Amino acid sequence: MPETAPSSVLTLSRLRLSVQLLMLVLTVWGGTWVGHYAAEKISKALPALSCAYDRANGAYCVLIPLQHQMHHRVGEMIQQTGHFALRLLLPLAFTLLAFYAFYFFIGKAFCGWVCPLGTVQEWLYRLGRVLRRPFRHLSEPAMKRLRPLKWALVLVLVLGLPLAAGLGVTPHATGDAFCQVCPSRLATTLLTGDTEQAAIRTGGVLDFAFGALANTLFGFILIAGLAVRQPFCRICPLLALNAAFQRLSPLRLVKRPHDKCAKCGICTKACPMDIPEIWHESGRKAFAEDCTLCGRCAEYCPDDDIIQIKFGPARLFGSSRAYYKARIKQENPQGESKIVRWFPRRAPHA
Repeated sequence: MPETAPSSVLTLSRLRLSVQLLMLVLTVWGGTWVGHYAAEKISKALPALSCAYDRANGAYCVLIPLQHQMHHRVGEMIQQTGHFALRLLLPLAFTLLAFYAFYFFIGKAFCGWVCPLGTVQEWLYRLGRVLRRPFRHLSEPAMKRLRPLKWALVLVLVLGLPLAAGLGVTPHATGDAFCQVCPSRLATTLLTGDTEQAAIRTGGVLDFAFGALANTLFGFILIAGLAVRQPFCRICPLLALNAAFQRLSPLRLVKRPHDKCAKCGICTKACPMDIPEIWHESGRKAFAEDCTLCGRCAEYCPDDDIIQIKFGPARLFGSSRAYYKARIKQENPQGESKIVRWFPRRAPHA
């Protein structure tokens, strides 16, 4: 891809936007195109966080089988047999292995290039810039306070409550606790015109509480997304799962130390997740757990090859001073667009 002439047709941001649009169509409406049989097979391999893709089975993202196995395989078997055996974890291990087989190639770029909820949040933020809403940057202390929350959601909603439901400690409705409140469940189904997930649930107190919490969280994202970049991504359990695997994928972010970095900080300003490590650290430490490999830090780094996206030893994209100068004319690091020409203006005839 061209790295010295972002005014031409293809830049990293435009490539990513094209991939996001394609994946949004596939993950939200693709199941109706390929039919139930193919949809079932694809949805089990695609951790898309999209309940709209294939509503005929439960494999919408890796968090679904994790919850179901903790509930029905591990919890219920322990309750019935009265003991724990390693074989109870085999289905869980195979689920994680299948997830890693997909994750090996795409890595954490799933969050920045594929996830439909991530795409929707980006569009909300861009709408906020068009509407001139105030921009809110999360400070480094706020980021540090938020980070443990996504791990807590994994332990409580994805693993803990489903296991407790299988053991008979908590009600059956907690067997897929995270899915009950997942904002992607509402966002992707609403995009198909289905309002069922947003309806008030009256099946019981717990159903009502889960439904109210889901709608509240979705409403918060709709409002906060106009001023804050990627509000839900910061606490998303799937981002935590991706972070647990990030060192096992050859697709990664690389930053080498540079004496100008201490006074710059443009990379963190450009980062949709406000990650401070990409500014303050180098080497492995710069590839923080919240990184989605969107590549904006590399696009807005004003020096050559300080920040790179690599797959193994292969360099996929690297920062460039010429690229930065052209990119900043289109959009500032906070995402406020200027006049963009998708095709270069032709020089007038003499």
